[in-house]
Amino acid sequence: MKQPLIVGLGRAGSGLHLRALRAARDRAPDLWRGPVVAVDPRPGERAPVPDGVTVTPTLAEARALLPPDRAVVHLCTPPDSRPAVLAELCAAGYRDLIVEKPLATGDPERAAVAELRARHGLRLAVVAHWPASGLADRLRALIDAGTLGRLRRIDVTQHKPRFTRSLRTDDGHPTAFDVELPHSLGLVLSLAGPAEVTGARLTDLRIGRAVRPGLGSALLELLHANGVRTRLHSDLTAPVRERRVALAFDHGTAVGHFAPSDADDHVQLDVDGRLEVFRDDALTAFLHRAYTRFADAPAEDPTWDADFALHTEVVRLLGEAKRRCAADPAGERHEEAPRVAAR
Repeated sequence: MKQPLIVGLGRAGSGLHLRALRAARDRAPDLWRGPVVAVDPRPGERAPVPDGVTVTPTLAEARALLPPDRAVVHLCTPPDSRPAVLAELCAAGYRDLIVEKPLATGDPERAAVAELRARHGLRLAVVAHWPASGLADRLRALIDAGTLGRLRRIDVTQHKPRFTRSLRTDDGHPTAFDVELPHSLGLVLSLAGPAEVTGARLTDLRIGRAVRPGLGSALLELLHANGVRTRLHSDLTAPVRERRVALAFDHGTAVGHFAPSDADDHVQLDVDGRLEVFRDDALTAFLHRAYTRFADAPAEDPTWDADFALHTEVVRLLGEAKRRCAADPAGERHEEAPRVAAR
């Protein structure tokens, strides 16, 4: 039985992973044991830490409390520092890791993570609670059943106001492609299969005289190998939150609404006017599955490779989108992200 070690007590580590860990153990009391150990050297900057969490300022001190053979590491540091922190964890002997999305912020970082994984035999699960959600399961079942005909198009909207974090210089998310789209891109690849980029746009975040390049909104269009077209749009300057996925079939539509935040775990699915509302705590379900796999699945289990391949493909496609934007600076940034016609 494993014990959680959280590296990084920012929004993801303290606000999301700790809550979901407790909810997962409420469902399965034997899922993990002992207190949660955490590493965070910033006592004045990190989020408030709940009772029952032992916080250490260094990995060496955490290792003395929780050695590698007993730990599942939750890597919740900013994505731009991921390869360096992962290398430190590998050097300390940790091999079972849950990594916050995105896996990496570009191709060099992706290659560095892949090399560390292969060299140290890591069992690595990337946080992907949208593809692991009950809502995604129902969408996949709808596609497989074929009752509405063939899937033709997917449109995803991921909007939320994110001004304060985006204005910070140490946020660790280089562009709007790195914030929300790793969730939805993993979802659409799991629904419609392999794809290539057909269009991409970024806008800047502007507040008064403050400008953060590429952190306003992101637009990504894909053509899947099976002919399905996908459009993903994320606006980090939107006044309200929205997490919506719409599937267009030959003979109908399905529209799903993911929970807009961790304040409520209810989701909605509307299939041709038939609305269903149900509970779907996707992150808790993801962590439950991850801990079960760490307990039962050996390192050579092929599902580890399949999962890693999906997330490296997410990084590859987002990297291609960034390159397109960098190659077309005149068309890259606008006050409103235009719709990009698929080629």
